Amino acid sequence: MNNEVEAVRALARASSVLERSSNELSLGHYRVLSAIASGEERASNVAARLALGRPAVSAAVESLCERGLLARFEVDGDHRAITLRLTSEGEQLLARVEAEMRARIRDLAGRTPDGDRMLESLAWLGQAIDEWRSERWAKKTQVRQL
Repeated sequence: MNNEVEAVRALARASSVLERSSNELSLGHYRVLSAIASGEERASNVAARLALGRPAVSAAVESLCERGLLARFEVDGDHRAITLRLTSEGEQLLARVEAEMRARIRDLAGRTPDGDRMLESLAWLGQAIDEWRSERWAKKTQVRQL
């Protein structure tokens, strides 16, 4: 089997390992909270960053607000726009979940020949994913404007 197939399968298994690292938050909800914590304050930006449809993000936001993890705020001057922010409970939960996930990743990295290099490569992969998604979002936006 080639390295590309092995990499795809490893990433699929890694997402499962991360999802099981916490029983407090699903991986999907983690992704939404972490995107908002990273500075994406509007649901449309979260949808773009995560390559999710707006209905999926809206459902996740609604659920996270009901749990008291997110709060909605109106944007001054635009009553239709809503800004999202983590509540203190949301920040605490995100910190706990990320600590659990980091422990899992450290454990896995320790089982590889060069754990530091593996972690660095995963960080690079994250940057590449963000760049790829930004390009795709820009192309979709251009098509809609035509």
